[in-house]
Amino acid sequence: MNVSEIKNKDRVINELLLFIRKVLVEPDINTKALDIARKHINEKNADVLIADELSATTNVKIPVEHSDADKLFLKLLRDVVRDEKALY
Repeated sequence: MNVSEIKNKDRVINELLLFIRKVLVEPDINTKALDIARKHINEKNADVLIADELSATTNVKIPVEHSDADKLFLKLLRDVVRDEKALY
């Protein structure tokens, strides 16, 4: 693993830690994020719609150019919503 790969992984971890802090400070972000993901999961551009609405309604700001951490978070949201649907 080269230095740039290590730095990128560190950056992703730091972004995720910042996000987790936001969720712990404002716990309703979790509920809002899942509601938004449920609303848009079947859309063609679900990640963009989820990110835009989440950025507009919470203190979580996902830029237009999604970072690796943003992509990981959006994938996690979609996975959780799909898992919920599989339980029913």
